[in-house]
Order: sequence, then C-alpha cells, then structure tokens
Amino acid sequence: MKFSKLYNIKRDTNKWSIILLTIVLFVSIPVLSIVISAFDGPGESWHHILKTVLPAYLENSFWLVVGTSILTLLLGISSAWIVSRYSIPFKKQLEWLLILPLAIPSYITAYSYAGFFDYGGFFLKISALKVDIMNIYGLVFVLSVSLYPYIYVASRAFFVNQSNNIIEASKLLGASERKTFFKLILPLSRPAFVGGLILVLMEVLNDYGAAKYFGVNTFTTGIFRAWFSLEEPETAIYLSVILLVCILLFILIEKRQRKNIGYSNSVKNHREVNKIITSKNQQYFLFLIAVLPFFLGFIIPVAQLFYWAFLTYKDVFDASFLLIAFQSLGISFLSAILTVFCALVFIFASKWNRLSFLKSVEKIGVLGYAIPGAIIAIGILIPSLAFDKALIVFFRNVFDVKIGFILNGTIIILIYAFVIRYLAVAYSPIEASSLKQGSSLVEASKLLGKGNLFTFFKVEFATIKPAILSGCILVFVDVMKELPLTLILKPYNINTLAVKAYEYASDELIAEAAIPSLCIIFTGILPIIFLNRLISKS
Repeated sequence: MKFSKLYNIKRDTNKWSIILLTIVLFVSIPVLSIVISAFDGPGESWHHILKTVLPAYLENSFWLVVGTSILTLLLGISSAWIVSRYSIPFKKQLEWLLILPLAIPSYITAYSYAGFFDYGGFFLKISALKVDIMNIYGLVFVLSVSLYPYIYVASRAFFVNQSNNIIEASKLLGASERKTFFKLILPLSRPAFVGGLILVLMEVLNDYGAAKYFGVNTFTTGIFRAWFSLEEPETAIYLSVILLVCILLFILIEKRQRKNIGYSNSVKNHREVNKIITSKNQQYFLFLIAVLPFFLGFIIPVAQLFYWAFLTYKDVFDASFLLIAFQSLGISFLSAILTVFCALVFIFASKWNRLSFLKSVEKIGVLGYAIPGAIIAIGILIPSLAFDKALIVFFRNVFDVKIGFILNGTIIILIYAFVIRYLAVAYSPIEASSLKQGSSLVEASKLLGKGNLFTFFKVEFATIKPAILSGCILVFVDVMKELPLTLILKPYNINTLAVKAYEYASDELIAEAAIPSLCIIFTGILPIIFLNRLISKS
C-alpha cells in the first residue's frame, strides 16, 4: 500500500508540483522561522515583561479589537444599508466616497486628529472644548473611521445583490422594515460583514504608527520595543508567537462558526432590491447618517493635512523629498510586479500540478496578509541573519576575505517581505477571474496539442488581464502605505514616504508630515475607483 502511494506520487509529480512546493516553502519561511526560534527560549527580560507590561498588551489589544469591531460594524453596515436600500441625495457619489478612507493609512488619520483636537487645533477654536484624544478611546475612534470601509464594501456588495423577493415575503408576513432588516437581512449578510470584520481585526493588530503615537501599548508596539529598545530578538519572537496564535484563533473561530450555519439565497426570479422613497426630511436625515463616516474618515483628516501642507511646503518640498518619493514609487512598483508574478505562478502551477495533496496546502501561500508586518519582518530577519553570518564565516575561513551582509539591509529582503505580505492581495482577484472564465477554451487548446504555457499566453492571459492590473494596483498602494515592516527591514540609505511621515511625527514635527501623507493618500485613491466599479458591475 505504501509502495503504491509512493509510486503514485512519483508518477504524478511534474515540474509544476516542484514549483508550487517551492513557492509554498518560500512564503512559509517567516512563520516557520519564528516557530522554530521560539523553542530556543525567551530573552532575559521575559519574566519582567510577563509580570509588568504583558497584561497591558493583552488588555489594550483586547479592548482595541472589541471597540473597533463594534464601531466599524455600526458605521459600515448602516451606511451600506442606507445607500443600498433608500433613495437619498447624492446616492451615486456616496457609494464610492464612503470607500475613500481606505486610501488613508490609520497612522496618518491619527496624526491628523491629534492636530485637529490639539490645544491650538481647529476643534478647540470653534467649540472652546478640550478633548483628549491621545488615549485608547481615541485610538479606537481613529482606527474605526479608517477601517470601516472594509465592512462597508463587503456589506454593500451583499446588499446590492440581495433579492427583493425575500424582503417582500417578510413584508407579507407582517414584518416592519426594521424587523426585516434585523431578523432577516442582517443574519443573511453575516458571512459578508464578518469577512470584512476579520480584515479590520488584522489591520488593528498590525497597527504600529497610530498606537505608538497615541502612547497605547499593544502587541505590535511591544514587539518593536523588545527588538529595538531592549535588543532582545528572543523576547520579540515570543511576543510574535502569542500574537500569531491570537490571529489564527480569530480565523479558526470564524470559519467554524460559519461552517455550522447554512446560508442560501435562491437566484430564481431574482429582482433587485427596490429603493424606498421617503419624505424630504427623512432623506436628509438618512443622508447625514450615511455621509458621517466619510466626513470623519476622510474630510477632516485631509482638510487638516492640507492646512499643514500650506504652512510647511517650503520647508519639506525639496530635492531630498522628491528622491524619497521616487524611491517609494520604485519600491512599490517593483514589489507589485514581483507579487503579481508570484501570484500568477502560484495559481497556475497549482492548476497544472497533478499531486492532489499539494492543492490542500495551496492556501498556506496566501496567509501572509493575515500576519502583521512586524512578525513577517522578524521571521525574515532570523534566517537571513543566520545566512549572512554563515557566509561571512565561510569567506573568512576559506578565502581569508572580509565581506559584509549580503541580504540584510538590502532592498532584496524588503521586497521579498512585501511579496509575502501582499501575495494574497494579488492572488484573490486573479484567482476569481481565472475561475470565472471556465475551462472550455483551455480544453479546446489542449485538444489542439498546445501546452500549458502556450495556452496561458494565447488564451487565458487576455481574459484575466483586468484582474492582473487590479492586483498590481492594490499591491502598489498597500506597499506605499506599509509602515511596521518597512521600519524594520528598510536599507539605511533608502527611505519611503510612509517612514518619512512617521519620522516627522515622532520628532514632534507633525505638520511637516502632511506632504508625504498627502502623497500616499492621493496614490491610494485610484484603486478605490476600481473597487467601486467592480462592486457595481457585480
């Protein structure tokens, strides 16, 4: 029996099986290195951290998750239902305006609100009220108005595709509009908004810039402190493992809950949801509710940044800033191209691979997006440092030549980390497009005796080109915004707009952070338009 299985593996193995397995191992290195290194034991400060700051890390991270979950669900679902169900002024414009806060990284929103509520800020001038936002409650608010679009997008995609038949059936049974929403529509939309909520939680646990600036101790700030301040990689690894376990538990619990509940929606006699036309006063009231998240998440931060940019552009906008901008664009572009290439190889190697057990481990390759950037960075530093040290010893002993680090402190490691972190971002739209095209054209090409690569370039590539472009743009923007991973791995002589904005804010030059922040924001608006079109077409 065992001999038969080995024979089948040998028979079914092809070059695509080897390529797929290589990519899976290549992408799994950070997690594997952290798990293996954790067995070496913690650093000297671990017991002190365990007694003093670890409870604060756990408590703050827990309340951030709970508070942000509640507020993002409230903002995201309410705005999505209003623009999907009711006829309100500027409805078409609101549909895509409500996604725009995604273009602003949460740490930039944090800087903006810190200035807005500051002692010399606009809010104090117009209201004479002093609001202290530099605490965990302010951080919950900032993260919520930054991240609610994840839930808005997922919920709206469900609502616009929901059939009007089930709403009419509910009304015929005597249910009111409110009861229909809470007892029928909301439970049915659970897979959609929970999927968005998982992304929100990943971003909350990955956040470093906003938490650091607001002085809130979380797992991510603790990892940075252990690595840089205490200079104890072992302690940083232990904290990373705890955070990694928490994230995996989130994913497993959600999957189990979803598995235990059935969701179905008949497409027979499908009719689009009818828009409710209310009185003028009600329309304006609903409009104000729907526009509030956009106002809080985009208008106020951008207005504050423009004000600061007007005050500081002469000091900030110079040749060195342009160099940083071009470096940032170049790194983002190169990372996007390589990530999309890896996603294409991953998807089609899996399709052309004949080993069934490899298909079950395929999803491991796209787990990077669920892992915070700081963990990926540490997981890459561990093996790369070991490789560089071994290489230095080898050259010294064999050739009597002194060399420096080959991998660490280079752009190679940084881009490798970006590929792992954002492979899922490129993978998802390309895979969805590939599945939609069907197999008839591919099978016809195979019957004509054409190989996999010929069929891909002549048949499949043209149909998935829009998805490739979308994946490329999304990765490009995510890399532009990434902060924790870039802070740990960036080469000494290279900077990015995200790091520059962080450095200004850390040096209490928060107004000077405005111009690099605005550059990041307006680079991120393009994929928002793409995202809105994709939802509308669906």
